Amino acid sequence: MKIDKLVPHLTYKVWGGEKLQKLKSPKMIGEQSDPLGETWEVSRHRDGSSKTLNGASLAELYSEKELPYLVKFIDTAANLSVQVHPDDAYARKNENDLGKTECWIIIDAAPGAGIYLGLKEGVTKDQFEKYIKENKNVNELLNFYEVKSGDFFFVPAQTIHAIGENVTLCEVQQSSGITYRVWDWNRLGLDGKPRELHVEKALDVIDFSKDHNRDSYFQYQENCWKESTLELANHADFKVDCFNMKKGEELKLESNSRVSSLVLIEGSLEVGELKLGKYECMAVSNIKDDLYVKLSGDSKFIVVS
Repeated sequence: MKIDKLVPHLTYKVWGGEKLQKLKSPKMIGEQSDPLGETWEVSRHRDGSSKTLNGASLAELYSEKELPYLVKFIDTAANLSVQVHPDDAYARKNENDLGKTECWIIIDAAPGAGIYLGLKEGVTKDQFEKYIKENKNVNELLNFYEVKSGDFFFVPAQTIHAIGENVTLCEVQQSSGITYRVWDWNRLGLDGKPRELHVEKALDVIDFSKDHNRDSYFQYQENCWKESTLELANHADFKVDCFNMKKGEELKLESNSRVSSLVLIEGSLEVGELKLGKYECMAVSNIKDDLYVKLSGDSKFIVVS
């Protein structure tokens, strides 16, 4: 059995906010002055592997089969680009990589903040392409969901989307970094230049079908913490369960051929001799004996397996 508290890989973005910067220790942040947009909490991806407390990279400890997913926190001060991810078939053929299906658990959001997800009813590929060519506001063609803590969205590959400003969320995704930007709000990147767009590939993969741009397709639900235990997502590469448990309660972790990840949102918990605080994560593998999550305070957390 192996249990490790993890140190995230930090990713700085032009749209990054301040919340993650404040929550992570100054020592971890270093002298970086650019905004912190993402912390890759559980990752073996080549673009940024998280590490154990003793400095071991998850890319060295686990195979892709053992850890086929990536868990991150995202915090925004501005809108992300309007983007889409390919499915596995397209990614293998064109990128020699995996596709990217993901899901979001909203942790916090300013009043009126939200996410753009899927196309409004009736939007066609020709209309969408015309908006891009004429540099119109592409977000006008997308569904907008005002969000609050506890909202959940499943985002299948080929779904056009953008996380809006002033949102903090936890994302669980396939371990892939393939993103096709369609439109970037006419802004400049951290280097002072427009960020690269991938319009041709994006148009190849965006799903324009009516049934795949509705609430039901995104498995949208409010208040995922309303029950003590709730399954949120069950994908070939990741299963996500959320827990809202009281101090003194225990949860037995089941054996799994993949790494199980615990992601603490609120409260405090212990597994073995390791303790987690707010926005911290641990990885557990090779569970052979009874292993319990012990709640040292009322806690909201996610188990990814």
